[in-house]
Amino acid sequence: MSEQHEAIASVVIDAAMSVHKDVGPGLFESVYETLLANRLLKSGLKVDRQMPVGAQIEGFDFKEAFRADLFVENRLIVELKSVEHLAPLHTRQTLTYLRLLNQPIGLLINFGGITLKGHFRRVLNNYRQPKY
Repeated sequence: MSEQHEAIASVVIDAAMSVHKDVGPGLFESVYETLLANRLLKSGLKVDRQMPVGAQIEGFDFKEAFRADLFVENRLIVELKSVEHLAPLHTRQTLTYLRLLNQPIGLLINFGGITLKGHFRRVLNNYRQPKY
């Protein structure tokens, strides 16, 4: 993971903490997505919302199989939740996006807690497809 990835991740985490502090828990995921994307844009970062994530499976091309909540600076996937507790499924979902987009790191942020502390995860893509 590069220093650029870490720098962007730090800005995203700081912005997410600011959003959570300002509006608190209990809102829909889409509200947090809008607010966080706006703050990141204001800080000068490029942000794509609801970015299609394609997949090719058994010869079928699924151009919009999934949608990543935020894709920051064309290098950091940010998946947002607003739930009581993150589940392993949420981490696997983020990891799937990382693998399909061939990205090394993503953030999984849960706005559902009283505070944001302890409610975000860095998800690393250590998967490398074997070369035959």
